[in-house]
Amino acid sequence: MNKPLRRIAIFCGLLVLALLVRTNWLQYVEADDLNANSKNRRIQIERYANERGNIVVEGKAITGSVKTNDTDFEYKRTYVNGPMWAPVTGYASQAFDANQIEKIEDGILTGNSDRLFFDRTMAMFTGDKKKGGNVVTTLDAGAQKAAFEGLGDKKGAVAAIDPRTGKILALASTPSYDPSSFAGYRDKDAKAWNALNKDKDKPMLNRALREVYPPGSTFKVITAAAALEYGKVSDINEPTKTPDPYILPNTRTEMVNHAGGCENAPLNRAMEVSCNSVFAKLGDDVTRDKMVEMAEKFGFNSEAFVPVRTSASVYDKKMDRPQNALSSIGQFNTAATPLQMAMVTAAIANDGKLMKPYMIDKLESPNVDVIEQTDPEEMSRPISPENAQLLQQMMENVVENGTGTNAAIDGVKVGGKTGTAQHGENNSKNPYAWFISYAKGENGSPVAVAVVVEDSNARRDDISGGGLAAPIAKAVMNAVLESEK
Repeated sequence: MNKPLRRIAIFCGLLVLALLVRTNWLQYVEADDLNANSKNRRIQIERYANERGNIVVEGKAITGSVKTNDTDFEYKRTYVNGPMWAPVTGYASQAFDANQIEKIEDGILTGNSDRLFFDRTMAMFTGDKKKGGNVVTTLDAGAQKAAFEGLGDKKGAVAAIDPRTGKILALASTPSYDPSSFAGYRDKDAKAWNALNKDKDKPMLNRALREVYPPGSTFKVITAAAALEYGKVSDINEPTKTPDPYILPNTRTEMVNHAGGCENAPLNRAMEVSCNSVFAKLGDDVTRDKMVEMAEKFGFNSEAFVPVRTSASVYDKKMDRPQNALSSIGQFNTAATPLQMAMVTAAIANDGKLMKPYMIDKLESPNVDVIEQTDPEEMSRPISPENAQLLQQMMENVVENGTGTNAAIDGVKVGGKTGTAQHGENNSKNPYAWFISYAKGENGSPVAVAVVVEDSNARRDDISGGGLAAPIAKAVMNAVLESEK
């Protein structure tokens, strides 16, 4: 072979080698990235080529699939009571991908998960069409309905947990949206999607998990927990050394009380009527670092995954003394999700043991065999059983004699705490109305609830945790107690 031909042969050989290397690189190294690429439409087409598995509540599917006339997408996702369940399910859209459970458990729901390999293989031999598996949730249908209907046309959120296990029983957010409205690939779906994303009320925001609010006086239960755990209070009925007016440390600013009789008020009385001065002073006595420590034991300053990611609630680690005093009554930079405050309440109701919250009970194959079961898991023990029971006494006193009487249920022990959280520049905006509570049955406490209402339509003077949020919490607790019977 002459020299020019040899060079051409070597060059062509190198090209073939480069082609083989590139092909193998794409097929084995970059395969996952290409599969996950949002521009890879084949993934979406495959996702809707067969009936999608369902998300299930109490044995009933709250999702479905319907056959379409589309040339690319054979099936489209449907939802039962979509707006009520959207904070739980998320959405699955041919045009706009998916989120929340629909996204996290997409492999199970589409049938593409490696855990369903046996089912897919058997379907090949039997000639059956591939089907997706099911996601069985921990939700209580009655509690979810009570939460959603209780919020009504108000803007807000509800989170409810079983303190004994960590199971999420309700997760409501309003205003909401119907995931069915943009599940397809038509012009009307795009219009619905664009309208929802432009809506100033953010109906697609999961307020129960992703919005953080100043918790107001509901945070006082954490301050009380810190005061008890760190030895600043030993008897909840003994007077505290709290002047009225109380001056914030290192300032000339008076802490305003909205209730009378707060001077030297015992912790029990201070919780009953929500004395700002007592809890601000206790927060200062405990110190910022110990307050941070206690808040973090309850879950603050960390994201949670239930399995949907939640925003981290905040207790500032770098604030000064007066800011810590303000934070101890749920103001300044303190912020919490409704789920976080439900976790706090659940830990108190469960004698100091905080269970990890979760909302997927099990995953099922298409023939309903259990693929994976979630077992309850202890997350932390923020407070001792003895101090938890003291907090229960105080919270039950709030409902029996204090600001939380609207949550009382005949024949049931209910503990609660109201909160009215100021926000906006110079506290100019309508406050948020909070209520946290738990109910006790024969087998302990089956439900802890957190409700927040950001009701811009109510008169400022009419906004209170006891007035707006407590009746919603009561309805949710009643629904859970009924299902326990």
